[in-house]
Amino acid sequence: MQLSDEHKMIKKMVREFAVNEVAPKAMEIDETAEFPWDTIKKMAELGLMGMPFSEEWGGGGSDTLGYSIGVEEISRVCAATGITMAAHTSLGVAPIYQFGTEEQKQKYLPDIASGRKLAAFGLTEPGAGSDAGATQTTAVREGDYYIVNGTKCFITSASTAETFVVTTMTDKEAGTRGITALIMEKGMPGFRPGKKENKMGVRGSDTAELIFENVKVPVENRLGEEGEGFKIFLATLDGGRISIGAMALGIAQGALDASVKYAKERKQFGRAICKFGAIREMLADMATEVEASRLLVYDVSMAKDRGEHIVKEAAMAKLFASETAMRATRTAIQVHGGYGYMREYEIERLFRDAKITVIGEGTSEIQKLVIARELTKE
Repeated sequence: MQLSDEHKMIKKMVREFAVNEVAPKAMEIDETAEFPWDTIKKMAELGLMGMPFSEEWGGGGSDTLGYSIGVEEISRVCAATGITMAAHTSLGVAPIYQFGTEEQKQKYLPDIASGRKLAAFGLTEPGAGSDAGATQTTAVREGDYYIVNGTKCFITSASTAETFVVTTMTDKEAGTRGITALIMEKGMPGFRPGKKENKMGVRGSDTAELIFENVKVPVENRLGEEGEGFKIFLATLDGGRISIGAMALGIAQGALDASVKYAKERKQFGRAICKFGAIREMLADMATEVEASRLLVYDVSMAKDRGEHIVKEAAMAKLFASETAMRATRTAIQVHGGYGYMREYEIERLFRDAKITVIGEGTSEIQKLVIARELTKE
């Protein structure tokens, strides 16, 4: 795909930043599981934490394609940083940008679209994962407030974000039509992060519970109308799937980069292993699937910018790119042999990081259900 000069410039700028600022810290934050605040602040200064949002609201003034390229290039060297960028943008900021009132936008967007403050999305619960419509967190209206009780789990940036979009159940009898989205703020009495998760991969990202104990949320913080939360989170997940597709693409590209470099340097039986047919076949398969993933991710990004219906296309891009990331990182370990199994090489980290892409924003199995539903609906 031929990129415009603007998108080529974005790719070059983010790539240089990723190589110079993100990559040197990738191994350290994986080992320590420490959140990379310094890097995130630098990304905010460059406009990377709100790339697809208008400058009017503090964003980077780019588009979805530019944003996907940004997530890809960051994730190419550090998926933990990439997922922090992606979750903040597509899950935390996007629903307020898309569904917020003018007053809500004025109150929240300048800080979060600029990246001065992080935003997060509270959807998943212990009993509501793939079945996200089974939300149990309740919001009971009392006058000008909702009283919120419940728990969310596996929330990216739960401990570090300051603004949250949270799904709640306001009418249990109405099923998914009883779900309402609320904007919540760090420091609201009774609202706190819970246990921080000790993860297999993307260890530098902040993943924890959100706990609500009689939290008073003003009615003016409701996002959309009461009962529209299900619609809002479905639209939010479409954008989130593009983000995870871009993240997976970056991981797969990173695995391919490392494999090509190693195959050219590593010698066995008197010649570089890239000269052997088995290795050449592995590299060719990786490169082909990476490029196919890129086309899917870029295409749906542009479709989103055109305002098209992208449910099926977003699911396809996320499904294929995430499965490619798993295959590419597994193959990369094989290319590296014993060294690929060692922690001092980046390949085993990429392999661990890739796994979340076939789970987050809907598992691969859920993506297939979404695609099939879109294909067969009347």
